[in-house]
Amino acid sequence: MPEICLHSILALLHNNKLFYLVLINMTPEQQDFWFLPLGGTGEIGMNMNLYGHDGQWLMVDCGVIFAKNNEISGEAILSEQPHIQMADPKFIADRRKRLAGLVITHAHEDHIGAVPYLWRKLKCPIYTTAFTAEILRRKLVEVGLDSKVPITIVEPNEATNIGVFRVQWVALTHSIPEPYGMVISTPVGKVFHTADWKLDKAPVIGLAYDKQHYQCLATQNIDAMVCDSTNANVPGWSASEASLYKGLKQHVEQAKGRVVVTCFGSNLARLHTLAKIAKETNRHLGLLGRSMVNMMSAAKVTGLWTSVETHIDPAHLGYLPASTVLLVATGSQGESRTALNRLSMNSFRDMVLEPGDTVIFSSKVIPGNELPIEQMIERLKALKVDVITEHNSQLAIHASGHPAKEELQAMYQWVKPRCAIPVHGEVHHLNANASVAATAGVPQQLLGGNGDLYYISPALGIRRRAVKTGRLGIKNGALIALE
Repeated sequence: MPEICLHSILALLHNNKLFYLVLINMTPEQQDFWFLPLGGTGEIGMNMNLYGHDGQWLMVDCGVIFAKNNEISGEAILSEQPHIQMADPKFIADRRKRLAGLVITHAHEDHIGAVPYLWRKLKCPIYTTAFTAEILRRKLVEVGLDSKVPITIVEPNEATNIGVFRVQWVALTHSIPEPYGMVISTPVGKVFHTADWKLDKAPVIGLAYDKQHYQCLATQNIDAMVCDSTNANVPGWSASEASLYKGLKQHVEQAKGRVVVTCFGSNLARLHTLAKIAKETNRHLGLLGRSMVNMMSAAKVTGLWTSVETHIDPAHLGYLPASTVLLVATGSQGESRTALNRLSMNSFRDMVLEPGDTVIFSSKVIPGNELPIEQMIERLKALKVDVITEHNSQLAIHASGHPAKEELQAMYQWVKPRCAIPVHGEVHHLNANASVAATAGVPQQLLGGNGDLYYISPALGIRRRAVKTGRLGIKNGALIALE
């Protein structure tokens, strides 16, 4: 069928009732400003978002999701589904000549992880900041794309023209260095796309949030705020990263044997805190896990690592007195190949855990991982290892990287958008976000999901299931479509 203008309407008379058949041309016109999520809305992970205006599209983020190991009930999932999954980019891949560019907001896997697998389908320039670009470059090297993908490094808080879009980078705080949202401007409308964020007064790495900076956005007359919903149903204000120092140090000081702290490998601020504690408690710092070592290396290259200059080689761990060792290990979610899981099974090459050692979970349980984490903890206890989690620690040992209700309300009140579009969350998270926005005085909330087309200009609205969406997975090194 030939393309028909979005604003072409056929009036049909049937049984004395007037019906309008709207035939959509999925190419935005000069008066249009659209938002189209292909992944990450109605789910947590594999973020992939599109903005459309005047014949062009801008993609924001291109991430993966990792298949869950079990249901929340604890039932194991026996599935042939690939572990690494991502949103199917078919809609925009079919229109890639209209794709002006891809913007990456930060270096978490659910925002950056699909780029090495999908770039050949997109073949567009990429824009991001220095640390995220370094992480991306290392991923591209692994698939032989490092010299083929054009990456433009954007300076913090600068504005960049990408096709017909004007993109102003907005500094935020999160659980990884250099997290940025952005104001995406066109002549017919403006959006504040937050990506992941929190309001942290002491993020350890990077600058604290700037209230006045966000209040200034209100003067730009933001039409829509496309906002992180992950913790929208959590009351209060998320803990500051710096507030964890006291609890973590207390547990390390009280431990008699070696200490293993497990946390998300991308949390360099947590690693910085633990490096400081290691120095103050006269313990050698060791890093166990490829992703964690890679993150620290990238931070050094980009000038973000200001703590201890080096850490011990894992091959030396077995020769050090247990009471002089503080290890930071990947595997907080019970992943089978990670360092902590292998330690729990006595299959780690360089050392074994012994009675009296301590394992600290400086992390939360991601829904779907309850069973493998519980099983791993039971194996650790069978080794007579002391296990500390956020549930049996009197002091805080983990802080979320996402905004709770009071932070959401504050941001909405500062930015004063005309409309709230909740994303990055399951349906109950999106609903909670919309409720907070209404309470904060945002006049309109648009609730939808992947494949829904959100109209920002010429008028606010939403068209359900405008685009077919799906998932791709990696199996035997190749992309396959998932049902």
